[in-house]
Amino acid sequence: MATAHRSAWTRRKTSASSVGAEGWHGWDAYADFYDWENARTLGRRDVAFWRDFAVRVGGRALELGCGTGRITLPLARAGVPIVGIDRSGPMLARARRRLRRVRRSLAASLVRGDIRLLPFGPATFDLVIAPYGILQSLLSDRDFSQTLASAAAALPRGGRLGIDLVPDVPRWREYTRRVTMSGRKSPGGPQVTLVESVRHDRRRRLTIFDHEYVEGWGRARRVSCFTLTFRTLSVDAVRRRLERAGFRIDAMLGGYDGALFDVSADAWIILATKW
Repeated sequence: MATAHRSAWTRRKTSASSVGAEGWHGWDAYADFYDWENARTLGRRDVAFWRDFAVRVGGRALELGCGTGRITLPLARAGVPIVGIDRSGPMLARARRRLRRVRRSLAASLVRGDIRLLPFGPATFDLVIAPYGILQSLLSDRDFSQTLASAAAALPRGGRLGIDLVPDVPRWREYTRRVTMSGRKSPGGPQVTLVESVRHDRRRRLTIFDHEYVEGWGRARRVSCFTLTFRTLSVDAVRRRLERAGFRIDAMLGGYDGALFDVSADAWIILATKW
C-alpha cells in the first residue's frame, strides 16, 4: 500500500512540475486545507493592514486571488464595497459559504475568473489589492505583466494598487517528506498531518512545494497530494513592471505594521497609484 501511494505521488509530482504547469495548478485541492494551514502560519496579521488601507482609499475594491474570503469578508464588514476574483471553484465555494453566513447587507460579491484577463470594464474599481503573495503564483514575466496591465485597465487615473509579496520563498531550504504541521481542522475532527517537500528551479526562479495531507488513521485515513509553485522577482523588477503598466510607486513597506522597507523583512508591501 505504501509503495503504491509513493508511486502515485511520484506520477502526480512529475506531471505537475513538468509539462506546462501553471501557478493555479494545485489550488483546487488546497482549498480543504488552506484556512487550517494559514491560521498556523500567517494567521490574521495582514487583515487589519488591508482593511485599514481600503477604508482610507475609499470607493469600490477588487481583490485578486480572493481564495476562501480570508481578506474579502473583513473588508466587507468594514463597509468596503468589494469584489473578490479567483480561478479556483473549490476556494470560492468556501468563500461563498462564509459570505452566506454573514451576508446581511454586506456589499460583497465573488467572481470566478482569471486575474490575467479580468472580466470587468474600464475604471470599474477605485482600488485593486493582491494580498499574501498571490502574484507570485504567476510563473512567467508575461503572466505578471499581463495581470498588472489588466489591473491598470480596471482602475481610473488616480486609482490605487496594493501588492503583498513573500520575499523568503527562495530562501527555503530544500527537504523531502518532512512533517511540518499537525493538528485538527475542527474540534473533535480527525488529526491532520502535513508532510511537505520543497525544491527549487533556480533557472526559472521557482520554488515548488509538494504537499501531502494525511487525515485520520487506519481504514478511515485520507491522503491528499498536490503541488504548489511560486515565483520570486526582485524588488527592482517589480518596480519596473509597475511603471511599465502605468503605476507610480507611493510607498514600499517592510511589514504589516507599516515598518520601513527592508529586503530582509518577512513581507514586502508595495502601494502604487495609476497615473
